[in-house]
Amino acid sequence: MSKRDYYEVLGVDRSADAAALKKAYRRVAMKNHPDRNPDNPDAENIFKEANEAFEVLSDKEKRARYDQYGHAGVDGQTGGGNADFSDMFGDIFGDIFGGGGRGGGRSHVRKGADLRYNLDLSLEDAVRGTTVKIQVPTTVSCTGCDGTGAKKGTQPVDCSTCGGHGQVRMQQGFFSVQQTCPRCQGAGKQIKDPCNTCHGRGAVRETKTLSVKVPEGVDTHDRIRLTGEGQAGEHGGPPGDLYVEMNVQPHKIFERDGADLYCEIPISFGDAALGGELEVPTLDGRVKLKIPTETQTGKLFRLRGKGIKPVRGGGIGDLLCRVVVETPVHLTKRQREILEEFQTIQEGEGKKQSPKRTSFFDGVKSFIDELRG
Repeated sequence: MSKRDYYEVLGVDRSADAAALKKAYRRVAMKNHPDRNPDNPDAENIFKEANEAFEVLSDKEKRARYDQYGHAGVDGQTGGGNADFSDMFGDIFGDIFGGGGRGGGRSHVRKGADLRYNLDLSLEDAVRGTTVKIQVPTTVSCTGCDGTGAKKGTQPVDCSTCGGHGQVRMQQGFFSVQQTCPRCQGAGKQIKDPCNTCHGRGAVRETKTLSVKVPEGVDTHDRIRLTGEGQAGEHGGPPGDLYVEMNVQPHKIFERDGADLYCEIPISFGDAALGGELEVPTLDGRVKLKIPTETQTGKLFRLRGKGIKPVRGGGIGDLLCRVVVETPVHLTKRQREILEEFQTIQEGEGKKQSPKRTSFFDGVKSFIDELRG
């Protein structure tokens, strides 16, 4: 039976470069790997064809002879050539067998994990800035072994299974692949005599107190990074970082919107109608607010520069005061008489003195008339 053209086997044209050949080989080999097709003998034949084709075409000398003389130029020279299949198998089939890439084992030293701490702040502290002491449960490098996990005066030794490489070569069918060493989990080291303090972990748990400087103008979800205050690294590795995330608590007077503050100011019926001057709160103390005559409920008054200076820069925001006209309660007899008299007088001036009310009820009447008509 004649052999198929090697370029046809891999599905590439004759000008394909090394990267294209490797990509094509990966595709064919993955699809037809015997372990993925245990009941398909044709797949195994195609897989062997692909191995042979790649071995020839990935070797410059063999490929030149093949291009000039065809199969006759390379017959008897496959199956033991220079193509680096151990590298290819570790790279291509690692996801099939759970292996791990090329070369030696993973580093025995690992950086610690980052941590997050949620810090509750009052609005005043968020606006003005403050310094807060926090207590953080974490792991720190063991001082008894300097983070190595090995007893003082000893050192971790090379793993007896993988010889310190962190990986072992496993036979899978008719070829071998690399897998993470099951004994040392890829570290490449074993601790024969563990530290009495951390029992070989290289780190111990404790609670530490940290001082956090909160800058002016922070808001909810802003974060401060404390470098090196996270979890301890493994086996002497550097620690991670601690991220302190701000959570500004609701305020009983103010609401925040970026750099601006909002608040509601209740005013009496008399102040709304006749006007007046009120004291309103700000984060810096009280200020005077002039209420003009005939002020309606919902009116916004802007006090410039009485808001917040953003932590990331920019101008100071404003304080916006929304007035709410409060209807008097628990009226005395005299107050009721005065209001009844006022209401009687006002009825004759309704359209002029209550334009919104008049417009609303005129609209209601028109709407009802349309429904009836």
